[in-house]
Amino acid sequence: MIGLSATPKVSLADEQVKIRVWGLPPQQPATIRAWLKDEKGEIFQSRAFYISTMEGEVDLEEALATGGDFQGVLPMGLLWSLKPTTPFFRLVKRDVMGSPFLIHLEVYPYVVLLPSHKDIPSATQIIQRWYVTPGVQRYPVREGRIRGTLFLPPGEGPFPGVIDLFGGFGGLIEFRSSLLSSRGFACLALAYFAYEDLPKQLDILELEYFEEAAQFLLSNPKVVNHGIGVIGVSKGGEIALALACYLPMVKAAVCINGTNAVYGYTLTYRDLWIRGIPYQVSRMEITDLGLMRVSSLMDEARKPEHQGSILPIEKAKGPVLFLVGEEDQAYNSLTFAMEAIARARNRGKNDVHLLSFPGAGHLLEPPGSPLCHVSQKGRGSPPNLWGGELVAHCTAQETSWMEILRFLFSHVGVSKQSKL
Repeated sequence: MIGLSATPKVSLADEQVKIRVWGLPPQQPATIRAWLKDEKGEIFQSRAFYISTMEGEVDLEEALATGGDFQGVLPMGLLWSLKPTTPFFRLVKRDVMGSPFLIHLEVYPYVVLLPSHKDIPSATQIIQRWYVTPGVQRYPVREGRIRGTLFLPPGEGPFPGVIDLFGGFGGLIEFRSSLLSSRGFACLALAYFAYEDLPKQLDILELEYFEEAAQFLLSNPKVVNHGIGVIGVSKGGEIALALACYLPMVKAAVCINGTNAVYGYTLTYRDLWIRGIPYQVSRMEITDLGLMRVSSLMDEARKPEHQGSILPIEKAKGPVLFLVGEEDQAYNSLTFAMEAIARARNRGKNDVHLLSFPGAGHLLEPPGSPLCHVSQKGRGSPPNLWGGELVAHCTAQETSWMEILRFLFSHVGVSKQSKL
C-alpha cells in the first residue's frame, strides 16, 4: 500500500515541511503533485517526477526530481514551484487569521503531466500553512488618518515595533506582518494609498502620515518605546529609506529591492519638498511575451538634474539593510543599493549593509512562498515582469528572512517572546 506523509501537517508558512512517500513499485517513475485553492478560487499547482528507491520510497530530503516543475534535490520544491493555472495570478494570503492555505499533496505511481478524471492518486495528504501563530492578536487601525492593521504577539511584551510597507499596487497586505508578529514583533501593516479613504493614486507622499503611524505604534504599552523599525519592498522599500532619513524614531530600516531616490511622486515633510524623478513612460520595454519590464522607466538618479531627489541616507539615525535580488526585472535595485551605500560611506555613515542574491528576483517574500516571476494587478492591466530563478530566488527568501529577523531584533529591541 502506498503511503504519504508530510511533517508537520500544521505549520507556519515560513517553516520547512518534510515530505516522504513509501510503498511504491521499486525503481519506477512516480509523480508527486501539490495544489491549493486561494481565497479567490484560483488554483495553484506543481508537480515533480521521481524514481523510487529499491525499497519503493521517495524522500524529498534526499530524492532527485528528474523532471516536472523543478529538477534536483529540493525538499521544499513542490511549495516553491506552485504556479497559477490562470496566467499571471500572484499567490497572496488575504485572510491571515481565519484560515490557512490548505495544500493538497497527491502521489501517482507513474508520470502525470496534467491529471485528468482518469488519474486517481494512490495516496493523499493535506497540510495547513498558517500565516499567524496561536495567540497573535489582530486589530484593524482607523486612528486619525492611519489605515492599516496592528498585529501583537501573545504575552505582555513589550515587543519591538515595526511598520511594514508594500509596493506600488497600493492597498493593504498583511501576510508578512502577521508572520513578523508570530516571530515576536508588534507589527503595523500600513496602507498608504489605494485603500478605503486614502488617496487612490500615489501623487504626493506626506511623511507626516507615517510619523503619525509611528507615534501610534510607540504609544501602545505593549511596544518597546525607544524607537521602531521599518521594512518595505519595492516602492515600500523606497519609503522605508525615506522614513529612516527623516523620522528620528526610526531606529532601523530594511529596504527590499527599493531605490535610493524619490521616484514618480512628490515627497513632503514639514517644510521639506522633494520632487520625484519622473518615470520615462516612452521608454517602457515590452518583452516578446507581452510582459512589462518596469525598470526601463526609471531614469538614473546619478544624473545632475536628479541630485535633489536622492534620499540623504547619511541622516538616518540607525542602520539600514538593503536586500537585493540580482535578477530583479522591475528595479535596478543592485545599482540603487550600491549608490546609497557609497553615499553613506562617503559621508561617514558605516552602518549600511547589503545582502545581494544572484538569481533572485524582485518579490523577495517570506520562506516557503513560491517564486512569483510575473503577475498583473488586474485583468485589464499588462503583466509586470519581476524576475528570478526558482532555486536561487527561493533560497534567497530562506536566507533573507532570518537576516531580517536578526537585524530588526538586534536594532529595535529583543523580546522575551522571540521564537528565533
